[in-house]
Amino acid sequence: MLDDTHRFLDLAVARLGLGADIQKQVKKANAEHVFRIELDSGKKFDAYRVQHNNARGPYKGGIRYHHNVKLDEVKTLATLMSLKTAAVGLPLGGGKGGIAVNPRELSPEELEELTRKYVRGLHQHIGPDQDVPAPDVNTNSTIIDWMVDEYEQLTGDKSRASFTGKSIPNGGSLGRDAATGRGGVLCLTEWLALEGQAEESLTYAVQGFGNVGSFFATTAKELNPKWKLVAASDSAGGVFDSNGFDAEELQKFKDGRGRFADYEKGKQITNEELLALDVDVLVLAGLEDAVNRDNMKSVKAKYLVEMANSPVTYDAHEYLEKNGRIILPDIIANAGGVIVSYLEWVQNRASESWSKTKVNQRLAKYMKSATNDLYDYVTENHTGMKESGFVLALKKLYED
Repeated sequence: MLDDTHRFLDLAVARLGLGADIQKQVKKANAEHVFRIELDSGKKFDAYRVQHNNARGPYKGGIRYHHNVKLDEVKTLATLMSLKTAAVGLPLGGGKGGIAVNPRELSPEELEELTRKYVRGLHQHIGPDQDVPAPDVNTNSTIIDWMVDEYEQLTGDKSRASFTGKSIPNGGSLGRDAATGRGGVLCLTEWLALEGQAEESLTYAVQGFGNVGSFFATTAKELNPKWKLVAASDSAGGVFDSNGFDAEELQKFKDGRGRFADYEKGKQITNEELLALDVDVLVLAGLEDAVNRDNMKSVKAKYLVEMANSPVTYDAHEYLEKNGRIILPDIIANAGGVIVSYLEWVQNRASESWSKTKVNQRLAKYMKSATNDLYDYVTENHTGMKESGFVLALKKLYED
């Protein structure tokens, strides 16, 4: 993922003529915080926070708890956050954090202890005007609420603007849970409208029907009833039905910790079979590198929506775009989460609490503007979608 991100950056830097100094600068983080957390039980875990770029505002980015978290991964994701916030016009920078831990192997008490000690290790480097973390893989509003409480105890800050992704009673924003998936639908909807296909019926498949993928589907049902969800998958496999599934029914099944291997409707398929389905839209909401050199030739969908970070490799991007596929890039398509995180931060700083309608209207405005900018640049310059997204971000970081 890091190498692919740098290859796209190199293309964008060259297209803008920014020079070798900027090429080096954009790949280098402002700060890397690496430390060890030891629990009272003696268990030890490596912890990270990378602060990439704050030229446009405070660092912003999630914290993930996963046993495979490594510094290079966090650096890459922090870089992508700087590009993402810039591409959609937020007055924020980019950062990312994580702990190399499988949270399922910890007791609730150990999980809280780990979380609070993470904040203790970072509290001097974060805060409402400096770095505003958020949830990511295997972290949620409960974990963020612990972080806010610990930060308040350590610093006295009572604004609750130190973190976003909080529970609603603790200053979280309405609409935050659905924001990333909703943003993806808004991005695709706007793109289709710009192509004159806003009223067209289409079929789509969701690879990775977790939080993001499921909210993409339920939002699509709400906003675009002509779209038909014909396949969905989790890490173990998926289901297919040409007649379509009800998105809310699938979401309830997954919320109940169901596995598609046990789902009684539709035909059982593998994740690889899902990627090769003859559908109009392929929604990639699983993990990075899902579409790669090994399987790119089997992809039949005209549109791919990058709802995960870097789900299409550099080589696959090049091949698919040469063959007429349209890939809505992650730094815009999955920016809904950070947009509503920003709106949560704004509400906290103003001691306000907005309605879900107001939040969704603001989200739609940002997504529509960013998608229009992408469309205009691609059509005027005949460049690849991902490269164009990076160009737009770099222009705001280094030319505005």
